Amino acid sequence: MFLIRRALTKLITLMSIKRKPKIITYSNERQKAIVSILWAYNWVIEKLRYIYEEEDLTLQQYNILRILRASPVPLSTLQIREQMLDKMSDTSRIVDRLVIKKLVKKVPCKGDKRLVDITVTTKAVKVIDKLAKKEEHMDEILQTLSLAEAKTLHKLLDKISHFSHPET
Repeated sequence: MFLIRRALTKLITLMSIKRKPKIITYSNERQKAIVSILWAYNWVIEKLRYIYEEEDLTLQQYNILRILRASPVPLSTLQIREQMLDKMSDTSRIVDRLVIKKLVKKVPCKGDKRLVDITVTTKAVKVIDKLAKKEEHMDEILQTLSLAEAKTLHKLLDKISHFSHPET
């Protein structure tokens, strides 16, 4: 059943994002760029979705696992939400789904019993490691860009969002 659903999802997605729509007029080049950014964002998200689906994860679930794995200490849902790519995600609900999948553990916070500490399980570490081995699939998403172009794209997107990474 999962394979049939996945095949249908792939087919529908390919049909829906097969070609970028041709909008004839834009008010200016900045609006044209915004439409291109949104189109590219959705296209990339669809490509990534297939990679994470193989491990029965959503993009938001993987993002939470990645955040927890990188943290040397347990985190609360509020701390996780602050680091998430999608700030509008219902972090508590996503964490609960990860608990059901036995990928995270929730334990009462020692310092404040009203809070819970969330950590990844060894099962989650194995899943994250398995996905890390698929980096070449992620690289393929931007295979049409040279490394210099990818670096320029990164700088431009950071400039748009007024955000810069310390390592760049």
